[in-house]
Amino acid sequence: MNDYLPLWPAGETPGALGVEDPDTPAIQVYSPSGGGCGTAVVICPGGGYGGLAEHEGRPVAQWLNTLGVTGVVLRYRLGPRYRHPVMWNDVSRAVRTTRSRSDDWKIAADRIGVLGFSAGGHLAATVSCHFDSGIPNAADPVERASSRPDFSVLIYPVISLVGASAHSGSRHNLLGHDADLALVARLSLETQVSRDTPPTFLVHSTDDSAVPVENSLRYALALEAAGVPFAMQVYDRGQHGFGLGRAGDPVTSSWLDQCARWLGANGFLSVAV
Repeated sequence: MNDYLPLWPAGETPGALGVEDPDTPAIQVYSPSGGGCGTAVVICPGGGYGGLAEHEGRPVAQWLNTLGVTGVVLRYRLGPRYRHPVMWNDVSRAVRTTRSRSDDWKIAADRIGVLGFSAGGHLAATVSCHFDSGIPNAADPVERASSRPDFSVLIYPVISLVGASAHSGSRHNLLGHDADLALVARLSLETQVSRDTPPTFLVHSTDDSAVPVENSLRYALALEAAGVPFAMQVYDRGQHGFGLGRAGDPVTSSWLDQCARWLGANGFLSVAV
């Protein structure tokens, strides 16, 4: 199933400013052949909260399929037309939708992760720090499901929105130029990690001139302080935006094997029963 599936029924998308594709958050579901292992991952492409990088969407789902994992590519709404909390609502709804459809899509409700690149990494980290257990009596059955991911994979993620390591383009598209400082702090995710933040796999390069490696390092330190399991792959070269790996470069593509091993070691690649 690769057609876009809107996250809300027509006319019910909260905060929508229109009815065109950019106003309609949706997912594309890529299921592995042979039934898979029962794990699913919501994929958040990067693009500075102003676009969606194609190489960080469908190809990632197809790679996950080779591991037996269902890939769920998220088309979330973007700035400057939309601002927070719209994007967070979209990714939260995507996690809830995936969990609520677990029987239909042959996945386990407790094996749903998020994976994001750059600003999509910020979005994935946001739902990893700010989530809820659902509303048990909600009329909409999707809203009864938890929005908490069971694990996170963050690739050269934007984490902090303050200081020299912040990515100003992402911050401006997400929050505008005159954002409330308390909101900026709440979305600087190195300060928002708790013991309930899910286990995390991080990838970054030290020569990233767009989103400095300090973003991942600070998040890793926060995970360590909270007692949250994590693994991290840091390269000395790679720059920003390499996705699944630059053509002909075995270094920046090596995170795929490392991530697969981490997923396997944490039980996410064994067949769910």
